[in-house]
Formats: sequence, C-alpha cells, structure tokens
Amino acid sequence: MTVMTVDDLHAFMTQEFPQVAEDFEVLQVHADGVTIRMKIAERHLRPGGTVSGPSMFALADCGLYFALLSQIGPVALAVTTNCSIDFMRKPEPGNLIGKTTIHKLGKTLCVGDVMIYSEGSDKPVARASLTYAIPPKR
Repeated sequence: MTVMTVDDLHAFMTQEFPQVAEDFEVLQVHADGVTIRMKIAERHLRPGGTVSGPSMFALADCGLYFALLSQIGPVALAVTTNCSIDFMRKPEPGNLIGKTTIHKLGKTLCVGDVMIYSEGSDKPVARASLTYAIPPKR
C-alpha cells in the first residue's frame, strides 16, 4: 500500500532537497515502486555527449528513495547502504527514465532495483541494485 502520492513526493523533495528537486520528476507511483524521470542538462554529460555514470547513480539512488518513501512516508534520514550498477549501453544525451521495483521492505532495510532507460527507448542502459537503511522510529 502506498502512503505518498506523486504530488506528496514532489513536495517532500522540494522542501528537503531543493538543491536537486528540479532534476527529478516522479511520473508514477505503483504498488511496488515508482517511475521517475531525470531531466538531463549539460552538467550531466561527459565528453563524447553521453550521460555520466554519477548522474545515472543519482537517478537510481533517488528512484529507490522515492519508492521507499511512497511506502513508508516522509522519512528524510533513510540512507543508501549499498549500490551496485551495471552499465549496459551508452545512453542518449537526453532525459533518463528509472523504473524502480522494491523487492523487500522490512523494518530496517529496503532492497530494490532500478532499470534505467534513455527516454523513448525500451532497451535499458543500466541496472542498479540498492539497499536502503530505514532509521528506527522515535
């Protein structure tokens, strides 16, 4: 069951992380994750005109973070404890889409994957597996 909507997630990001809020747009919240767009600008590109690996990491990280928050509510101090990314093909120099799936959501950990696509393509450019730590309730 989701507890935060697309609008809730945007409001939370704008309030808590205004420095990156403009880069990301949650497109859909679904039962086991979210679909998110990263708005790619010149600063996200590396020589040769491809989207940089650190930018794809940011999309994966924010994607699972949004997916987690959609399930547990606004917990600003949930943090990444692990991330592994497989870069599969060169992304086009345009927006990226992250399709996030939560595989396990427990009391202290969340494990999920993010498939990353160049917008408009059905071939993934990267796959990330992440684990998030959820702080104890006070």
